[in-house]
Amino acid sequence: MTQELRRTAIFEAHVALGGRIVPFAGWEMPVQYAGVVAEHKAVREAAGLFDVCHMGELELRGQHAVVVADYHISNDFGALPVGKALYTTCCNAEGTILDDLIVYKRGLEDVLIVCNASNLAKISAHFKQAAENHCEFRDLSEETGLIALQGPKAVDVMRAAGASEATLALPSFSFAKDTVGGFAVTAARTGYTGEDGYEIFCRTEDALGLWNALITAGKPLGLQPAGLGARDTLRLEARLSLYGNEIDETTNPLEAGLGWVVKLDKRDFIGRDALLRIKEAGLTRKMVGFEMTGRGIARHGYPIVPEGGGAPIGLVTSGSPGPTVGKNIGLGYVPAALSAIGSTFAVEIRGQAISAVVVKTPFYKRAR
Repeated sequence: MTQELRRTAIFEAHVALGGRIVPFAGWEMPVQYAGVVAEHKAVREAAGLFDVCHMGELELRGQHAVVVADYHISNDFGALPVGKALYTTCCNAEGTILDDLIVYKRGLEDVLIVCNASNLAKISAHFKQAAENHCEFRDLSEETGLIALQGPKAVDVMRAAGASEATLALPSFSFAKDTVGGFAVTAARTGYTGEDGYEIFCRTEDALGLWNALITAGKPLGLQPAGLGARDTLRLEARLSLYGNEIDETTNPLEAGLGWVVKLDKRDFIGRDALLRIKEAGLTRKMVGFEMTGRGIARHGYPIVPEGGGAPIGLVTSGSPGPTVGKNIGLGYVPAALSAIGSTFAVEIRGQAISAVVVKTPFYKRAR
């Protein structure tokens, strides 16, 4: 039986703006409007607006909420100040990744967890069980809207939409309540594009009005609506992992290049013992970024083979042309011995072994 696709509260705006709608993680979502490259360029040079209302939002409240959250993630949430957020992985006992999350410390007894849409049922059940007999748990996904405003002119768009000076001055991974476009919001200085910007939480019933207000405020500044296609090329250039591609329950954060969100010296967390063993044994494979030196575009699932061809030695997890960097780029897992910058291999594309080289990542880094 085919699952019925859901629509976000902003769906009618996507249709009105000419968005091309595709299925994504159980939702009908816009993959593009004017075109992937045009939207990618708008985010790099001005600003883009993304509907991310499909993401999951989970709340922990009570005396032990922070401790519960900290035990179930690899990063150090306990040491985080109130009003700050962090990126982290949520691992199982084997040290592989259930999801990657952004976790917000709204208070000493108030935690917000944002998870991927495709993992909402799994992560909601995970934290609901974790909270039993320790703290209150609520799945706020149905009542929460989320819009991402990204790009070098994001602050200007927020100013035009009526954001306060405090919100305009928020440091990275900080958040605050405000009124934007006439709607009560929580604005967080976070994103998934490699650019400056905000992810803006609101009530579900306010999401369409907030979206339209931001579109109106941003249009004179070059703001464009942006779809899943540009979101993918932007995050790839910034070397940001996508669950289901770079990370899943067959990968651990150390081999995925996410060791920086694994704090093995903090108090115990789920997966810590397994990750300690993995680190001590040494990694057998690593995630790398690469450029195609031959003519061809690497895509998710393509085999990585030795130069000249042969049996697969790795796998491409993501790949596409990089509109900003002007090269065909990709991410993939290779044997640890081939992970150093300058190492060469090939990607098998339609039966042909096309040359590639490991390069420093991120492929694109914005000027500060």
